Amino acid sequence: MFNGFDLTPVQKIGHIWLKRDDLFEVYGVNGGKARACFAYTRNSAVGLLTAAARQSPQSVIVAAIADGMGLPCRIHTVSGAITEELNRARQLSAELIFHRPGYGSVIARRAFDEAASTGWTLVPFGMECSEAVLLAAHQAANIPSAAQRLVVPVGSGMTLAGILRALRQKGRQLPVIGIVVGADPTRRLDKWGPRGWRAMVELHWSRWPYKRPANDVQLGQVALDPIYEAKCAPYLADEDCLWIVGHRRSSSWRG
Repeated sequence: MFNGFDLTPVQKIGHIWLKRDDLFEVYGVNGGKARACFAYTRNSAVGLLTAAARQSPQSVIVAAIADGMGLPCRIHTVSGAITEELNRARQLSAELIFHRPGYGSVIARRAFDEAASTGWTLVPFGMECSEAVLLAAHQAANIPSAAQRLVVPVGSGMTLAGILRALRQKGRQLPVIGIVVGADPTRRLDKWGPRGWRAMVELHWSRWPYKRPANDVQLGQVALDPIYEAKCAPYLADEDCLWIVGHRRSSSWRG
């Protein structure tokens, strides 16, 4: 597994620490999900396939990395209006394949079947792969010792699984608050997190629906992703550390 990535920095805004994993960038997309996707696909030679929700940044991440690698890309998604994310993926030369009904299990299965028949690399739905867990664990090395709690936005749960594995390995007793945005992540945490992970983290379901962006997306001078990190802001207290996984408005959005 490729682990040749430097630690992304930590900074402090007022009384809040920030783990700036959004400052990792590859092929114009940023954050921990982009890092995991790049590590997962770096030896691909035919094409990239994935399944993604219409609002998910995964479509842009996979499309941008495929484009940067000079590979074709196909994205299986849900029938409906073209979102900003899907439009950007299409601008990056990805082909969109729409499905109805649009359950996650349906689009994931369609992408899996196509990968099996074509030999293209399948980037798992929700970036569910060992690279996502191990690379997140590596990045946990510089969570500030002065932080009183760690607050993490939780989508698929893969970043949180890696963080909890690192804390367990280091024996660090740091309270962790996970703000769940979207579907229940516990199945993936059961599979990828450390044994007894439930005793290590307090999960809260976001008060905003997944598709609805948060109203306040700024923390000082730092812009937060409106679907994920910005929904963590109401839970922050002094001396907390917010783990910023990424931001969909990376340079890939600027054409």
